Amino acid sequence: MKTLRIYRAGSTNQGTPGALMCAETGQHICYLMELPERDNLPNISRIPAGRYHVKYLERSASGKYHDVYHITGVPDRSGILIHGGNFAGDTKLNYRTDSWGCVLPSSRIGAIGGQVAGLASRAALRKLHKFTNKQDFYLEVY
Repeated sequence: MKTLRIYRAGSTNQGTPGALMCAETGQHICYLMELPERDNLPNISRIPAGRYHVKYLERSASGKYHDVYHITGVPDRSGILIHGGNFAGDTKLNYRTDSWGCVLPSSRIGAIGGQVAGLASRAALRKLHKFTNKQDFYLEVY
């Protein structure tokens, strides 16, 4: 089973940008957006550093998302997905979010309406599907 790694840049109220790389080869797969660091609090924080088993799902439990990944074993959290979206800001500070704790793949990091955002998210998710062949993998978060 493949192992992928998230390398994070600095966390701000607008979100936490990062990069997803293959642990074995160092190949860059895509960029990411996550929520700011908020002590692993559900719906407002990025996931903590650690190693997780990630499962491919044709449909999320809610049915809202399809062709996504479920990050399992996150302490004190559930329903953490890798799915499309642009924003991962702190809504209490009036920033937009598509995350609510999930990881959002992107083709590049930029800005939309003055907020840091992941861009071309669906294309990045397709690239992740191709890299993993829609199979489970391990995720290491630093």
